[in-house]
Amino acid sequence: MTDVRTTLERLREAARKTVRDARLASGPPLRPTRRAWRFDALVALVLGIATVYYGIDNADVVVVREIAPGVVHVVPRPSGPGGLAFMVTLAVIASGALALRRRHPLAVLCVVTAATLATPQSVGRLTFYAFVIAVYSAAVYSPYRVATLAALPVSVALVGTSGNSVAPIVPNQYIALLILVPMAVAAVGLRTWKLRTDEGHTRLSALEREQAEALRRAVEHERARIARELHDVVTHNVSVMIIQAGAARKIMNTSPEQAGEALLAVEAGGRAAMTELRHVMGLLTMGSEGEGAGADGDADLADSAAALAPQPGLDQLETLVGRVRDTGLPVDLTVTGPPRPLPPGLELAAYRVVQEALTNTVKHASGASAAVTVEYGPERLRVEVTDTGGHPGGGVAAGNGRGLIGLRERLAVYDGTLNTGRRLTGGYRVEALIPLETP
Repeated sequence: MTDVRTTLERLREAARKTVRDARLASGPPLRPTRRAWRFDALVALVLGIATVYYGIDNADVVVVREIAPGVVHVVPRPSGPGGLAFMVTLAVIASGALALRRRHPLAVLCVVTAATLATPQSVGRLTFYAFVIAVYSAAVYSPYRVATLAALPVSVALVGTSGNSVAPIVPNQYIALLILVPMAVAAVGLRTWKLRTDEGHTRLSALEREQAEALRRAVEHERARIARELHDVVTHNVSVMIIQAGAARKIMNTSPEQAGEALLAVEAGGRAAMTELRHVMGLLTMGSEGEGAGADGDADLADSAAALAPQPGLDQLETLVGRVRDTGLPVDLTVTGPPRPLPPGLELAAYRVVQEALTNTVKHASGASAAVTVEYGPERLRVEVTDTGGHPGGGVAAGNGRGLIGLRERLAVYDGTLNTGRRLTGGYRVEALIPLETP
């Protein structure tokens, strides 16, 4: 008994779901263009004139059909003013409804089906063609797919099992026309479909090319900007080397020990500059427009060093976090592991990761709090920025993703990786992993 009750409940639930799905549209209703409205109105008008003429022409006509050799069947047709008015009304209703076949296909199907069922068998041609068009329109244009799949078989079954189950007889002179016209329509439809498909492929290919070109330009822009910043780092090291070498030359005779220390500083700066140059050349293997950085030989070395100040590094994260706190965003900074000297370009890349992530938090997560973690490991540097989530600030435009592209390109110089994404607990997470050389 329990199994039967469970089965009945499942059937009732399935029925309710079917009814609910039937009321839901699988897509927006079709909004025909003016050209489509004119075409449907023309179809309704032409078919209406033809069927009205057919009804008037066949009033008071008795049709004799030979259903077997020597056996005839007399089929009277509606006669008198009442019969004529009835046929004209059916023809007008069935044909006129086709003017709305795209906007309300299911309603048109119901109206034409009712008119077809009311049509006497002797004049089935009066509404039969309108019924065929209505069935086709419901199948093609109705957004209510479940309701359509239920209505089509019901309509066809009602018409097929009614007294009008015999399809209208087509005169011999119209057979060729009825064969050639659908073939021509099908050929035109296939050609139109092929042209539209080719146009769609062309537009899709053009869009893909535009996106690829935009991405390429963004990457080139970021690489050029990164190269300029790394160029500044290298230039700073070289400038310091020049100053130290000049100082060593001046004091070499009077203070050999201090001159030796200056030469050691020159050596360290040269190694750092070579490391940065190696990274830059690895990034710009294809070459790009570089910006010349020649220095005037007669310029004062101290002024040159002041003008070529180094780019920010990890030692300035506290200052960066303080500026972000001043905007109203609570930020926690945590540094784990023993800090150690790193190449200036690598520190610049890590600094930019924190800067970009906090900037995005300020713009797109108003009301959130953020946390910055810098972890010095034996083999890698890990930088993570997380926030708790919020709402976009007023007047903030949607990002174009160029910031993340720049970070990935910047980290790629040092074989680093960038992981970004939403957190399960809410908010956003940016993590950079940069391999370090063994001390």
